[in-house]
Amino acid sequence: MTLAFVFPGQGAQTIGMGKALADAFPAAKAVFDEVDEALGESLSSLIWDGDIETLTLTQNAQPALMATSMAAMRALEADGVDVTRAAFVAGHSLGEYSALAAAGALSVADTARLLRTRGQAMQSAVPVGEGAMAAILGLDLDAVRAVAEEAAQGEVCQAANDNDPTQVVVSGSKAAVERAAEIAKEKGAKRAVMLPVSAPFHCALMQPAADVMAEALAGVEIKAPAVPLVANVRAEAVTDPDLIRQLLVEQVTGSVRWRESVQYMVAQGVTEAWEIGAGKALSGMIRKIDRAVACSAVGTPEDVQKALQAGD
Repeated sequence: MTLAFVFPGQGAQTIGMGKALADAFPAAKAVFDEVDEALGESLSSLIWDGDIETLTLTQNAQPALMATSMAAMRALEADGVDVTRAAFVAGHSLGEYSALAAAGALSVADTARLLRTRGQAMQSAVPVGEGAMAAILGLDLDAVRAVAEEAAQGEVCQAANDNDPTQVVVSGSKAAVERAAEIAKEKGAKRAVMLPVSAPFHCALMQPAADVMAEALAGVEIKAPAVPLVANVRAEAVTDPDLIRQLLVEQVTGSVRWRESVQYMVAQGVTEAWEIGAGKALSGMIRKIDRAVACSAVGTPEDVQKALQAGD
């Protein structure tokens, strides 16, 4: 089987995530220690013993989810499975940073600091209450783009995440997104759900955050990844460090083309995906995109053992 490692994005966070990995694998514990040191605070204490509201703050959730993904990656490596077992790495939004850290393109410490900066910049780009996101269920990408265009009425409203054939997320000005939710239902959407997010990610309103990330990324070393990254905004494989840097900036305001990214990997021969880190959201999306892809979540010591046995 041709394997891809995929890395989850925001929304997968839970209190206690990664703790069993850290207890079972010294290399996994070392990841959390490295992230704590890089940020100058005990993020691991928040992840394992804090409250979910504080963990869900964008500036905390982003490095926390990366730390959990990298802890799972180090646990796999401790048992002899490194990133080169995969043909590709890919991540959903912030998961793209986890994918790059897993592939050795970014250090864990740099990734933690970048994600803290990214979270703060995305949160502060738009005043709370002025932006929104909504998941449109049951319409395809072209239909949702048409809905967003109709709903904009001079404000920002864009298709932000093309997650799978049944779900596209729109992002933008609160009133425009609310209009889009109503228009989508009129156009035959099964549901239109306003999302509990603190900012309108992956739309033009995030330009101030993109500017911050351009500066932050300019000061960080990016190496060629050990395996190609399937980039969110291109939905194709990239390996050039300068291009990766550019695409990480574009990703802040650009659409997450997850459905197309999975289709690209399948077209290149991928038949199996391991979701490295917290939750199983990406596995669910992948199954809706192509049922032939075998999906496994790798977020606990038990998951690591199952993955190793399946990969033997």
